[in-house]
Amino acid sequence: MNCSRRRLLRLSGSLLLLSCVVNEVHGDNDVVITMKGTHRGERVWFEPKGVAIEPGTTVTFINRDPGNSHTVTAYHPEIFDRVRRIPKAAKPFDSGYLLPGQTFSLTLTVPGVYDYYCVPHEMAAMVGRIIVGSPALEDWDDSALGAGGVRGDVSAQFPSVRAIFNAR
Repeated sequence: MNCSRRRLLRLSGSLLLLSCVVNEVHGDNDVVITMKGTHRGERVWFEPKGVAIEPGTTVTFINRDPGNSHTVTAYHPEIFDRVRRIPKAAKPFDSGYLLPGQTFSLTLTVPGVYDYYCVPHEMAAMVGRIIVGSPALEDWDDSALGAGGVRGDVSAQFPSVRAIFNAR
């Protein structure tokens, strides 16, 4: 295939425009977490599995798994009577089922540890952790770290707070 200079410039301009639209939709300070899976569906995951953000940051989840629907669901008694694994002052969240290409966004303001999972794929260890703020904050809530309520092999998949901060 022969690529002319004009075609290359047009393609570059289109890519630049697309990146501006993505930044406009998600904002410069927003965080994107993708839901992924292998082509045959034998493995599913959130990427990244752990993130650290500042209070007030919007997190957008995008289902990039062409073969599965997924959820983003907080561990909380109000949702399927689960053990609370988010800060006491935080509101629970549940995206409902997201089809491939669909998104779910939430803005997290309460400092602390937020553990979440995908309803149909929790037993496949499709879990993640968001750290809002830092342990140095006076009102930081890390009660999720000792809350239990998940199988040991699933619990082992949550990245440590230290690992999340080191990845910043």
